Amino acid sequence: MKQSVQTAQAPAALGPYSQAIRSGEWVFTSGQIPLDPATGQIVAGGIAEQTARALESLRAVLQAAGSDLAHVVKTTVFLKDMKDFAGMNTVYAAYFGVDGSPAPARSTVEVARLPKDVLVEIEAIAAL
Repeated sequence: MKQSVQTAQAPAALGPYSQAIRSGEWVFTSGQIPLDPATGQIVAGGIAEQTARALESLRAVLQAAGSDLAHVVKTTVFLKDMKDFAGMNTVYAAYFGVDGSPAPARSTVEVARLPKDVLVEIEAIAAL
């Protein structure tokens, strides 16, 4: 059984998909890009600002599903340019593993293009 998760605290889906799906004791999020949920516009700034916005949206989706960042077991980070890895990683580190819990497993890949030509997209799998 699966249940769709939606929240106005994160950007609305840009197509026929859910912000996340709850299935059993797990939450599978769609990739979050750095759109301001209130305006639908890409946040101003570079990789740091875009990573923070994507992670704030990810946090909101997880909370709507009944989970949180502390329960994330795996993330996938998509970067437009691997040269942005260090900047992304600095912001990412401020969101994961800061409470002494292990940081989630992570894959980071460079891609040719992301929706709306953003610099970063982040998806996650979390326990409930």
